[in-house]
Amino acid sequence: MNFIAIDHVSLSYGDSKVLKDISLTIEKGELITLLGPSGCGKSTLLRVLAGLETFQEGEIYLDGEEISERAPRDRNVGMVFQSYALFPNMTVFENIAFGLSVKKLSKSVIKEKVNAVLQLVNLEDKADYYPEQLSGGQQQRVSLARSLVIEPKVLLLDEPLSALDAKIRKQLQMDIRALQKKLGITMIFVTHDQEEAMILSDRIFVMSEGEIVQQASPSELYAKPKSKFVATFIGNYNILSADELKQLDSAFSPKRINNKYAIRSETIRLEPIPGEEAIRFHGKLEHTITLGSTIRCYYNTGSVQLTVDLLNRDLEKRELDQDAELYIHRDHIVAIEG
Repeated sequence: MNFIAIDHVSLSYGDSKVLKDISLTIEKGELITLLGPSGCGKSTLLRVLAGLETFQEGEIYLDGEEISERAPRDRNVGMVFQSYALFPNMTVFENIAFGLSVKKLSKSVIKEKVNAVLQLVNLEDKADYYPEQLSGGQQQRVSLARSLVIEPKVLLLDEPLSALDAKIRKQLQMDIRALQKKLGITMIFVTHDQEEAMILSDRIFVMSEGEIVQQASPSELYAKPKSKFVATFIGNYNILSADELKQLDSAFSPKRINNKYAIRSETIRLEPIPGEEAIRFHGKLEHTITLGSTIRCYYNTGSVQLTVDLLNRDLEKRELDQDAELYIHRDHIVAIEG
């Protein structure tokens, strides 16, 4: 049995349809990510699960029980927002204990539970601090601990790291994933950041205009996008028409006239590829962009410009405007919807 099931859920604000017949299932202990641009409906779907939005059609099931009509407090769902929403006049301990106090648990039980979760998020030495004395990353850990301490069946995270600087954000990504695996808790994470989704997720649900347009594991999603939207959103792909691909590969014969074709930048090589499925063509290096360990090269083939991602060391002796032979294996050319 699926641990979470969203069954044909639709939500509208007046004439504007925000969620369009959404159906998905999640297994217990999974960390899935809702990925998409601003306004695609991902945060709205999270709020529907939490009971913070009312939808017009469909049903939601959690651990075998239909919860569509339940109030947020009766769903046993925890939620972490982008804003930390901590009480400034309460210590870290008091902030985390707040939900347990509302349940009127004994002081000894509250102390035991709060201390345990403080240790989980590595803040046991900050129990007596106030929010203003903490960094942004530490405040988000408190927010996470406050949601975990009530022992929810599922934890919802709505872009919780987007306000943090890059270094802290990357550390918390790893911490959240490690914590999720350690606890075995089911998590649903919302982000517009493709790299963050790849790092965190067991599966990714890509959303666009209120619909789920593809769901897959990170590796499958990256290697086999189904549409131009997914390809351009989750990675740096070269998108070619059938005619453009035909000019690179004279043996190419399209199966569907309306298809486009996606080629990942790192699959184009400067070295010969053995086998009959290798395509060889000529390109002229026009300019490059340094991306740290990677150099993004822009090659003009005469008919189309292609981006080629190389490790920085591979371009040390190459000069701009240098002619080159480029190679692609046909298996790395993915047919997508236009």
